[in-house]
Amino acid sequence: MFATPAFAQAAGGGAASALTSFLPLILIFAIMYFLMIRPQQKKMKDHRAMVEALRRGDQIVTQGGIVGKVSKVQEDGMVEVEIAEGVKVKVVKHTITQVLNKTEAAAA
Repeated sequence: MFATPAFAQAAGGGAASALTSFLPLILIFAIMYFLMIRPQQKKMKDHRAMVEALRRGDQIVTQGGIVGKVSKVQEDGMVEVEIAEGVKVKVVKHTITQVLNKTEAAAA
């Protein structure tokens, strides 16, 4: 039973080979962070800011595709939306996907 030179060379280098074996995993995680996780967090932050800035008179679109005008913003996470003349619906704030027309802030 003789050891060939290839097996004899592969036996050494413990710490360096451990680092090189984890390097691809570290690179994959870094790429995933910059291409997927970070943009998703930014998108969530922008959506949260848009929802918090809602006020009466804004024209909005919900996730279900309903277009309406905000008639009342409630503190419990609900918004009252007028979808037709005299027809008002309560909608959860976080289901609002887009603000079409923003109303101007009242002059102080």
